[in-house]
Amino acid sequence: MLFNFTIGNFRSFSERKTLSMEPASISDHRQNLIKKAQYSFLSSAVIYGANASGKSNLLRGVNTMKRIVVENFDKRSVSEIPYDPFLLNTRASKEPTFYEVVFWVENIKYRYGFEADRTSIHSEWLFATEKKKSEKPLFLRVPEGIEVMGNFPEGKDLEEKTRDNALFLTVVDQFNGHTASIIMKWFRNFNIISGLSHDNYRGITFAMLDKPDLNELLTNFFIDIDLGFDKIKLERKEFNPSELPTDVPEDILKQLISDLEGKKLVNLRTVHKVFDDDQNFIKEIEFDARRQESAGTNKIIDLSGPIFDTLKDGGVLVIDELDAKLHPLLTLSVVRLFQSQEINKNGAQLIFATHDTNILSICNLRRDQIYFVEKNRTGSSDLYSLVEYNKDGKVRKDRSFEKDYINGRYGAIPYFGNFDKLSEQWHEK
Repeated sequence: MLFNFTIGNFRSFSERKTLSMEPASISDHRQNLIKKAQYSFLSSAVIYGANASGKSNLLRGVNTMKRIVVENFDKRSVSEIPYDPFLLNTRASKEPTFYEVVFWVENIKYRYGFEADRTSIHSEWLFATEKKKSEKPLFLRVPEGIEVMGNFPEGKDLEEKTRDNALFLTVVDQFNGHTASIIMKWFRNFNIISGLSHDNYRGITFAMLDKPDLNELLTNFFIDIDLGFDKIKLERKEFNPSELPTDVPEDILKQLISDLEGKKLVNLRTVHKVFDDDQNFIKEIEFDARRQESAGTNKIIDLSGPIFDTLKDGGVLVIDELDAKLHPLLTLSVVRLFQSQEINKNGAQLIFATHDTNILSICNLRRDQIYFVEKNRTGSSDLYSLVEYNKDGKVRKDRSFEKDYINGRYGAIPYFGNFDKLSEQWHEK
């Protein structure tokens, strides 16, 4: 369960900004909360902002932190760390990036973070809060060295084994540290995906459809959102070169044939009903999902794997451009999966960026679930939630959030110049 994520000096985020999944003290839509032990969490959060405001940079920051953590130990001593600082300030462009997450796993609240540039981990820290106890450090790292506390014995004698460009946490995990392995597992369940290049996630969907119980779960979801078919199944068949597109360049075609020769391919088939003119059911017919179903249908099928995998494991799912190719009601259906206490029994959380303002009207979101990203005059991105916004006084829960946002009340919208002047210049050419 995620409490919050903080990033600073990353791409368009010059100063440290925090996306919090910890609910504010408001009474809005309490059904959107997840309760675990003495804590409460938001089931979802949506991020709005103009193009180039920094929405994708925020989510890219989440992904970069995960990559550094999960892939760090496999790096060599000369390997570079992903580093993309704020370049529009002379000071910031030379300083490390700040990453921190606060999360709850196995009844313990952890706060883990680090500061890094291209070649070095400048600082690193891990704190833990057990039930009804105060937060205590497990280890602290500064440029001068690493201090391991007595309550973190798994980290003892590993300080000297940690390279300048390696995270101490990943080193401890490689030496089978119990707490470190729990935290690493949590990071691996932190899934960040794109709503644009969604075909990369078909493998997860295929794996779930291959299991009868999960196949039924996904099929019922597809039927509930009325995609037009009644069944979906996997088709396995031998590769046939004659089925390749004819407009592929010859060198690529030869390489594809060489790579796929003798292999079995997996394809999705959707099953539709055929009726006569009197609307009597006659038979069933199969469609090739990739070729005969719409782009939106293919997207929701592709994303269903990561979505239900996250719901099953109780992880965190981050989706950029969730609304791309989807009808607003399809986007709503995804959000409702996470807000349903009957379906989301394991406390999964969804964070997504979108331009679809309909969500503000139809999703019954709390004010602390709605975030905005906006750039200031220096090109630096700001992040704030609707519950924090108080430029014209605090926003009441009975406001029309969509109408107010479109009218610019909360900022984070595009600013258009004088098109009349542009038209005059155009006609003068």
